[in-house]
Amino acid sequence: MIVGVPKEIKTDEYRVGMLPVGVEELTRAGHQVLIEESAGVGSGLTDARYRKHGADIVDRPDEIYARADMIVKVKEPQSAELAMLREKQIVFTYFHLAADRGLTQAVIDSGCVAVAYETLGDGHGRLPLLTPMSEVAGRMSIQEGAKHLERPQKGRGILLGGVPGVEPAHIAVLGGGVVGANAAKIAAGFGANVRLLDIDMDRLRYLDDVMPPNVTVLFSDRHTIRKELQLSDLVVGSVLIPGAKAPQLVERDDLRLMKPGSVIIDVAIDQGGCVATSRPTTHSDPVYIIDDVVHYAVTNMPGAVGRTSTFALCNVTLPWVIRIANAGLLEAVEHSAPLARAINVYRGEITNRPVAETFDMPYNNRFEPNG
Repeated sequence: MIVGVPKEIKTDEYRVGMLPVGVEELTRAGHQVLIEESAGVGSGLTDARYRKHGADIVDRPDEIYARADMIVKVKEPQSAELAMLREKQIVFTYFHLAADRGLTQAVIDSGCVAVAYETLGDGHGRLPLLTPMSEVAGRMSIQEGAKHLERPQKGRGILLGGVPGVEPAHIAVLGGGVVGANAAKIAAGFGANVRLLDIDMDRLRYLDDVMPPNVTVLFSDRHTIRKELQLSDLVVGSVLIPGAKAPQLVERDDLRLMKPGSVIIDVAIDQGGCVATSRPTTHSDPVYIIDDVVHYAVTNMPGAVGRTSTFALCNVTLPWVIRIANAGLLEAVEHSAPLARAINVYRGEITNRPVAETFDMPYNNRFEPNG
């Protein structure tokens, strides 16, 4: 199989879809790997390193898309890339289709096979290809929140941990999954007062056992959320429904409850955001202000720490890339339910139920068990 790795072109995206070790493993198995020139530079990986391990360095993205049987990348195809997708071509990346009807339709129209990292699940609620980036984003949410609480960034002028005689920041984390747990852990390390909200009581009991004393777990309901919005200096939105649009937990009018200069970090923005006033932003222009509340909604947060994120991502994606390359997608799917769950669009048809339901589009259940 010919595997192509293009350079990411999303704004401020510094990750790359494959490490040099991935090239070596694929070429040793008899496959050909095409790497776009300078694709790894943002992660500190030179063309020479890729070439040393067997990659063919290609200077134009259109050549990669024209030749490759499978495209392996990080972020959803951008407009220029959508035009290059081919019928039956496998595209293995983060798609987050439920957040973007236009992208979904373009992928359908291309006739490609969209295999989404974020919906590859093991049936027990775990999403192994999303987890490492959720860990990065959760930790970064506190790092970014701390920065934007500073007065020069239009925040309240709050130091997360306070100092002796001055109380620390109050932080609410909406969602106790991987993002939320990592955010709470880092915020607690700063010495902040943290409230971690979720609707799963079993998850809350677990988090209550493992979190530091300055993290309080709370059942998430409308009244509790509104109370926390009033108290919080920093709110982190970290809810996730795999494959589906994020539920809206903070409504437009709720901003009036919040303190002037408080900060919202909406990590759920990849899936449409959990705050009504959230809209996608970039690392170069990350924030905007509504009702005196600072909003940060960067859609590729881990891209800012490209080296860490690339290594964390490729550690978990490579085994699946090799599996698809060695067996072919359909044969690999026959022996892997997680991989079947990752196929969102197959040759013009939506094969992920939450995506189809989000846009009220036709759904093909061919990759469901007994589908």
